[in-house]
Amino acid sequence: MLVTGAGRGLGRELVRQYAADGWQVIACGRSLPAGSFEPGVEFQPLDVADPESISALAARLAGRPLDVLVNNAAVRSPAAGLDAFQPDEFLDVLRVNTLGPVLVTRALLANLRLGRDPVVANIGSRAGSMAEGLLDDDDDDYAYRCSKAALNMATVQLARDLEPDGIGVLSLHPGWVKTDMGGEEAVLPAADSARALRAIIATATPALSGLFLAFDGRRVGW
Repeated sequence: MLVTGAGRGLGRELVRQYAADGWQVIACGRSLPAGSFEPGVEFQPLDVADPESISALAARLAGRPLDVLVNNAAVRSPAAGLDAFQPDEFLDVLRVNTLGPVLVTRALLANLRLGRDPVVANIGSRAGSMAEGLLDDDDDDYAYRCSKAALNMATVQLARDLEPDGIGVLSLHPGWVKTDMGGEEAVLPAADSARALRAIIATATPALSGLFLAFDGRRVGW
């Protein structure tokens, strides 16, 4: 299995838990984190905003089966709010949060086709939900919200396109997780979120492909 954005936060915890359960884990990030990884975890450099970096990763992994791909790498805007964001910063967020997962999935399709009951898990966010994103969330990061809404559509499209290959694709809301990105007021420990997401991925069936699910298994409104 492979995790992008594996250097810290939720990605780091997913790597730790999968490795502890005996999975062969490929941890991807722009650089090797200072704390390194558990024994047996393979680090592969990857910048999801760089198509050449993605192609290079695919070349290095050629011929290797992949059962689970977790597109976790994500960023937020340097400044939120309507007046604060800059167009180039907005596009940078889209490049990482939306285009990155699509390009990584496309680049690793041959590996997924070799996998057993392969699943692509796109780590989305309720913040990108048209139906629920504004109910109890005053986050005003335009780029982040829009990037996660677009990722939901990418998930649906990928699910349809990859159905003939038997590859399931999910958009997963991890909760408000206690990470650097989640902030000090976040309520859900990364270990709990990762454990819940892994349970969903492990029980994913073809019928679930293309759905937007929260960490607790609830269907999130688009």
